[in-house]
Amino acid sequence: MTNNLDALATALYVKTDDLLKASPHLAPWRPAVGIAPQLTDAELVTLAMMQAMLGFTSEARWLRHARGHLRHLFPYLPQQPGYNKRLRKAAALLRRVTRLLAADTSVWSDDVWMVDSTPVECGRSRETVKRSDLAGWAEYGYCASHSRFFWGMRLHLVCTLQGLPVAFALIGAKADERETLLDLLAAEPGLTSARPGQTLIGDKNYFGRAFEDQLAERDIRLLRPAREGEPERPGAPLFKPLRQVIESVNETFKGQLNLEQHRGRTPGGVIVRVMQRILALTAAIWHNDHTGQPVLRSLTAYDH
Repeated sequence: MTNNLDALATALYVKTDDLLKASPHLAPWRPAVGIAPQLTDAELVTLAMMQAMLGFTSEARWLRHARGHLRHLFPYLPQQPGYNKRLRKAAALLRRVTRLLAADTSVWSDDVWMVDSTPVECGRSRETVKRSDLAGWAEYGYCASHSRFFWGMRLHLVCTLQGLPVAFALIGAKADERETLLDLLAAEPGLTSARPGQTLIGDKNYFGRAFEDQLAERDIRLLRPAREGEPERPGAPLFKPLRQVIESVNETFKGQLNLEQHRGRTPGGVIVRVMQRILALTAAIWHNDHTGQPVLRSLTAYDH
């Protein structure tokens, strides 16, 4: 199989189209009577993935590029306002397609997960904070990895050692990471019930006897570095190289998929733009897996 962006787009379109034919209720709601959209929902998902993969943070610029270079894939392209409205309504579909692709990989059943959160900045000036529609949802927080304060959200991510997203959530910058992880696992009990003896690797923020007991009830073994004053914990030699993996996944989101340049100005806008990037990474891993590529998380074949 060919391993380039056109091949990935075609494969994703076919996968999404088959999903919507089998489960039409997953499509965004629209009135039963009215003009049918010229851009199908499967094309919309594909277009959204390609925007994130090619690094276009401006929807207007992306659509101009698509009109000039992607007519062979998309005979009809909407104007920017229509694209924006449909994209926000399709956030749930993007999430469903992301899970479908992830579950269709050879690494979905891996018995080791990593967990971490990374900042999703939403504004810098005080005026932005005061006037933004995100006020009350976004918060001030501190990123220890980069030694900086920020105003926005955190992307909380559980992934495999190959970087495949398993579960994720957008949370407030001050939210407790342990509570967020437990909420993620409670929201999808099937994730852990089908994986007895799962190992989870986190950083020093995932501590506490009660927290570890709740993970143990789900048959999850937590590995993390010892905090100050604690004796050395099992698996200590593995933490440094494996922590570099999750940091590398976060860098893929920020360096290659422009996570922090999402340009979302409303809760719905931020959610769908983050979803686009998670979909793009998952789609690349899925396609690399099915085409036998040696590095599953490589985006090199698709980002140009």
